[in-house]
Amino acid sequence: MKLRIVNNVLLGLIVLVNGYVILAPLWPTLTWQFDNHTAEQQRLQTVINHAPTSTKTVTPTQVKGHRVIIPAMGLNQPILEGPIYQQYQILNKGIWRWPASSTPDRGGNTVLIGHRFTYTDPQGVFYFLNKVHVHDELAVFWSGIAYKYRVSSIRVIAPSNTAIENPTKQAQLTLFTCTPLWLPKNRLVVVATLESQL
Repeated sequence: MKLRIVNNVLLGLIVLVNGYVILAPLWPTLTWQFDNHTAEQQRLQTVINHAPTSTKTVTPTQVKGHRVIIPAMGLNQPILEGPIYQQYQILNKGIWRWPASSTPDRGGNTVLIGHRFTYTDPQGVFYFLNKVHVHDELAVFWSGIAYKYRVSSIRVIAPSNTAIENPTKQAQLTLFTCTPLWLPKNRLVVVATLESQL
């Protein structure tokens, strides 16, 4: 009798764990379908449209620190800095600027990396990066100045393709994350070209 109870408990645990493994990657997508993101997307677009000019810096109450705003995915997140040897700890906290890349104020290629999905954080900061389309606007607030970008390309590449991190002559923003959700064998890469320094 005790063995049957133990077997039933173990079976129940196996079902629960497998259910979590299967549903966790889909949960943010399911909740996205039921939440109304239009208002937040419009609010973030307004932030970009009404960003101050380069002669007037952003006040701390408007945007704190270095941030990236992507209205298409409802993203308004800080950009974290840190050395390569701390990349895993930093990526678990949010969006990380690849330290060998440029920054918006210096031009060139600014590379931002973020998790799309982990079982400890099912909705990583770049979970909805696949909702971004070519021609979408986004902005980076850096040292009190807003830099407005427009998405120029989206592609999936192998993780061995590190050319996306290379310096560029043109000012651009490169965002990448793992894809697909369950088998992150590739990288989803979004490249945006600087339109204006606001």
